[in-house]
Amino acid sequence: MITRREFTRSLSGAAALVTLSPVLGWALDEPKISAEAAKIYRDSFILDGNALAGIGGLLGRPNQDEITKLIRESGVTSLKCTLGGASGNFEMAVEEIALAQQLMEKRADLFLNVRIHADFERARKEQKLGVIYSFESANMLEDKIERIELFRGLGVRVMQLSYNRRTPFGVGCLDGETDGLTELGRQAIAKMNEVGVALDLSHSNTQTTADGIATSTKPPLITHAGCRAVYMHPRNKEDRELNALADKGGVVGIYMLPYITASPKQPMLDDYMQHLEHALKICGEDHVGVGSDVPFFRVDDSDLEEMKKATEKRKTDGIAAPGEDRPTYIPDLNTPRKMELIADSLLKRGHNSAVVEKILGNNFKRVFGEIWTA
Repeated sequence: MITRREFTRSLSGAAALVTLSPVLGWALDEPKISAEAAKIYRDSFILDGNALAGIGGLLGRPNQDEITKLIRESGVTSLKCTLGGASGNFEMAVEEIALAQQLMEKRADLFLNVRIHADFERARKEQKLGVIYSFESANMLEDKIERIELFRGLGVRVMQLSYNRRTPFGVGCLDGETDGLTELGRQAIAKMNEVGVALDLSHSNTQTTADGIATSTKPPLITHAGCRAVYMHPRNKEDRELNALADKGGVVGIYMLPYITASPKQPMLDDYMQHLEHALKICGEDHVGVGSDVPFFRVDDSDLEEMKKATEKRKTDGIAAPGEDRPTYIPDLNTPRKMELIADSLLKRGHNSAVVEKILGNNFKRVFGEIWTA
């Protein structure tokens, strides 16, 4: 199974496995979806704003037929994939891009690297999974503005100024709320606007988020976050920043991480919908999407030990956020068709089909078209 970046669980021994096993087993029984939700999902453009980190790793896996089947049956049209990790350097980023490109070429029957807006419809028409290359970290840039254009030439279309910690460009969400965008950060945003790379402020602190939104001349993005008004957490965003993002034409993707509820509660679909509906209230229906930030495929018991080790490494590296003491997924969204369940829930809560289609992918599709023009 492919899991999201170096993240996730803080578990302790057999007791944790016993506790989690019944939860993980939930998705073995598929939930019932309304006929209307199923039709909307089948007919809509579906884009996950953050999924499948290090996608090139799929190439060497022996279960290619199973992977192909799961991706085709997921119903997802396109997704944004993180390359270079949370703290990877220049060489690691180049290596991961090269590996991803090998996958795009050798499995051209299944994948298409999205570089221009027209590629979204091409992927849909050819029944392939469109893949947007992105960086969550700025480590691979170091302090070299010219690398933004270099990496764009290699296919990277979305970049952040920081992960959870301070960089030469701005401040991450774990380094306080006061310091913000640096002069180098302003230059980086100007270059991104110039060459057609999307500015992603998901991991920035409050001041850097506000500064980044104000500085960008193109719509900024928050591809994966939650709402602080629903639950206060450094990875969640203030209403004023969400409102400013919408005013600039940007889109926020709501994630499925534990950071949407207080520990030790494991978040469920209803908790997720509180954040999604709050974002709709603050931003409006044209500026909200989904950026799951969780495993694309189902989480099962075999992943837990791997995830425990990844979490310990994140703690050692000093990049773990508060609340990484629960599995990084939502049990009743534990399926590759998680966005179909969101569509069903939106309809049940009174949202019409046009709003559902925007959230499922049309909002992100629209904004990428506005940003990527150099």
